[in-house]
Formats: sequence, C-alpha cells, structure tokens
Amino acid sequence: MDGSPDFIAEPMERELVFELPNDLLCIEEAVEFVLARCSTCEEVARKLRLNFRVSLVEALSNAMIYGNGRDPDKRVRLEVTMMTGRVTARVTDQGTGFDPQCIPDPTTPDNLCREGGRGLFLMRKLMDEVHYNDQGNSVTLVLHTAGPESFRGEARA
Repeated sequence: MDGSPDFIAEPMERELVFELPNDLLCIEEAVEFVLARCSTCEEVARKLRLNFRVSLVEALSNAMIYGNGRDPDKRVRLEVTMMTGRVTARVTDQGTGFDPQCIPDPTTPDNLCREGGRGLFLMRKLMDEVHYNDQGNSVTLVLHTAGPESFRGEARA
C-alpha cells in the first residue's frame, strides 16, 4: 500500500427539471441548456449533439403539438438525469395520451407518403431505450454514454 487514499467511483448524478410553456419557440433554448450541461468529452458530446438533441426536440415537439394540442395554457415537463454512463430525459405533457403501438411504421411502403410516426421512429433509432408510461403522455429517452458499445446506434452524416 502506497499510503494514497482509496477512491471509490460513485455514480455522478445531476438532475435538471423544467416546466416549459407550450410554445415551440422554447424548445431550442431548453435543448441547448440541457446539452451544455451534460457534454463531458468529445465522443460523448458528438453523440449528444445528434442523437440526444434530435430525439429531445422530437419528444418536446410531439408533447406540445399532439399531446397538448398547441394549447398555450398547458405545460410540458422535462426531467433530465445525467449519470455516469447514461443520460435520461422524460418529457410529460398534459394531454390524454396515446398508444405508441398504434402509430404505423413510417418506413413501410404503404406509409412512406403518409404523415405521422417519423418522430417516434427517429427517437427509437437514435436512442438506446425509449419507454412510454401507461397513459401515453410521458416518454422516457435513455442514451448510454459509456464504452464503445454505446456508439453502435450513432447516426453519422
């Protein structure tokens, strides 16, 4: 033993919670605020800049447009938790909810020209995990940020 103290790696956890007005113009500022607080190294920052940003914008937009029906009196709650190895964002609207299983796959030939479902598709492809509550008015996005396997689904230009 060399006399130096033993350090035990504790999970770093940080939480951000927002109550956003139901205004699409607020999305960019909220997303930028979150990204500025959770990028820690260049590799993780790259994944956050694309995968997490696109998914978070889609989730917030869907909550405001579809969940809250563009009602300016309603709010959207955004909860972000940053831990070693993962970033989790939960977006909850004040709407009645929906069944995500009922949204058709936008990549099938019958649905290529139809509107709807593309944002959900992007979230599923860009995030490591996507979960909905039973009511369907809250989505949880999980992005793994540790280890090379976390970059398997990274979209590249």
